[in-house]
Amino acid sequence: MNYRNFTLIALALFLLTSCVSTKKFKKSQADYALLQTKYQTLEGTLADCNNQKAGVQQENEKLNKKISDLTRELEYVKQNYTQALSQLENLSVISKQQAESIKQSLQNIGAKDAYIQNLQQQMAYKDSLNMVLVMNLKGAIGNMDDQDINIKVDKGVVYIDISDKLLFKSGKYVVTDNAKVVLGKVAMVLKNQPDIEFMVEGHTDNVPFKGNAVLIDNWDLSVKRATAVVRILQNEYGLDPAKMAAAGRGEYHPVAENDTNEGKAQNRRTRIVILPKLDQFFQLLEPKKAGQ
Repeated sequence: MNYRNFTLIALALFLLTSCVSTKKFKKSQADYALLQTKYQTLEGTLADCNNQKAGVQQENEKLNKKISDLTRELEYVKQNYTQALSQLENLSVISKQQAESIKQSLQNIGAKDAYIQNLQQQMAYKDSLNMVLVMNLKGAIGNMDDQDINIKVDKGVVYIDISDKLLFKSGKYVVTDNAKVVLGKVAMVLKNQPDIEFMVEGHTDNVPFKGNAVLIDNWDLSVKRATAVVRILQNEYGLDPAKMAAAGRGEYHPVAENDTNEGKAQNRRTRIVILPKLDQFFQLLEPKKAGQ
């Protein structure tokens, strides 16, 4: 082998090694970029959850303050009752029957105190369940644009707002294929909570709808859109129809001014409202029978 051939072989080996190293480097760069994107997505989700948690904590602080004020008021009334009863008994101004009646009133005050504590425990439990539900929904849906879907808790009620540009074409009430993917993720979370009941609300902007053979106005359009979503959740994702309700709100519950295109876009939405369990709440208000 002469010197020229040896040089060519060495050069070829060098170029081949360099090419392989470059490919590995580019692949590593791509992997790093993908991991960085996932990290940023997780950071965003965590920030949203922390914001929701802070809101719930603020609501709990307000409720705890109200309960604390009521408790102090009860203690004050109890002390005055006890003092008055003692003075009246010492002066022999009231009869024994009247004294027993006042004692019964004191016992009722004690029962109300226990009732307040029970309400506090129930509210804390409900807030915890709502927080878990919101976190599960955000985790299932992923890092979607907040303009397309927004999940929040307001006064103890969970709301899921989905923009109409994601769900429907303009003036239509047929759910798009892309929207079915999102509804499927929401349905997966709701299906794991069989006791949950919810309402699907259709909302429009204030632009008058041009009627046709099926729809007359925005009322009709909003109702049709709500029932279209309910049917998807029932027929394609197996949610219990007895746990769902559909309602059309038309243009009459806007979340933004209708003076701009951006405001109109926010008002054109479909809202899923997780309904509070009012029957359980009213059970707490009912007087307990003896022995319970």
